[in-house]
Amino acid sequence: MSENKKFQSGGVASISIAHFLHDVYSSILAPVMPLLMEKLQFSYSMAGLLYVFQRFPALFNPLIGLAADKLPTRIMLIAAPSVTALSMGLIGIAPSYTIVAILLLITGISAATFHVPAPVVIKSIAGNRLGKGMSFFMFGGEIARSAGPVLILGAISLWGFEGIYKTIPAGFLASGILFFKLRKIRIAEAFKIKKNSRKASHTLKKIYPLLIKVAGVSFFMSIIKAALTSFLPVFFSAQGNTVWAGGIALAIVQLAGAFGTFSSGTISDKIGRRNTLLIIGAVSPVLMWVFVLFGSLAGAPILLLAGFFLFSSTSVLLAVVNEFKSERPAFVNGLFMTLNFISGAGSIMLIGLMSDWIGIELTYKISALLGFGALPFVFMLGKK
Repeated sequence: MSENKKFQSGGVASISIAHFLHDVYSSILAPVMPLLMEKLQFSYSMAGLLYVFQRFPALFNPLIGLAADKLPTRIMLIAAPSVTALSMGLIGIAPSYTIVAILLLITGISAATFHVPAPVVIKSIAGNRLGKGMSFFMFGGEIARSAGPVLILGAISLWGFEGIYKTIPAGFLASGILFFKLRKIRIAEAFKIKKNSRKASHTLKKIYPLLIKVAGVSFFMSIIKAALTSFLPVFFSAQGNTVWAGGIALAIVQLAGAFGTFSSGTISDKIGRRNTLLIIGAVSPVLMWVFVLFGSLAGAPILLLAGFFLFSSTSVLLAVVNEFKSERPAFVNGLFMTLNFISGAGSIMLIGLMSDWIGIELTYKISALLGFGALPFVFMLGKK
């Protein structure tokens, strides 16, 4: 089997480990949100705005993708855990809402410079098993978002909320480990652009119809995802549960989502991307509705199934976009990441505004119904 068709498991594992180490830190905002709201006294809408600050740099993902062949990609991948650990570790001692927003902006910049090039590297070393490669990559991120809430709440138990800065050195250690893990992977070749390649505008024109369909799926799935991740600890707190209960519930969702993400890409290699997305789009809203009916604690087991199906869509959509034939794969991936930002940020703000207006429980029920909106866009994707 030729090198470009062979699945390079060592390289895929290294990039997936990098994803894990970075996202452990970027995932701690949701579990500490109730503490931030109590300390700084702000509303659900302002809580939603903080998530927008964290994701705002993703708007520049296409520019990062266009410049990927000129950027120090290896350094970006290695430095990301350190930068993210530093900015997120200082949130506990931030004296104001504004400082928290600035720290989250820094986190977003670090995340953008990592998440745009990483899938392109995966594509170049996954051979003809692209779905499997993306599943490994997304598994690293999702398992981090499961471990992150537990680890940060453990740190808060030891040192208090303001003492979470003591976790920062682990981020620097992670970058050191990544330096040795990534040094043998050929990265530059994945971003080379031929001299006679067409302009980015040509690529955008070609992929535009696909992006519209992917954006539709992403937005309606993001509504449920925003409710069951970003606002889940707040939902538990609103019903009289402890911060630990909300954090554990979030960890359950993310852990199940990690296995869903890991499985879905490989499954979609076998049964097709659209068929996989149809199953996910039909089941996820139902599970969300059942969870709300059972209530926060009684419905916790439902979160396992909801997380498994809900997070499965991302790796499948990532495979769909990266299967698009283009001379500028990093630019294409940057467009997808920007769509994810717009979908995620819009959904989070929608959940926050609705929660202030009609209450968070009714908002959860409406979110479940809105989730079915993804299905028409899945049908539009076609069989191939």
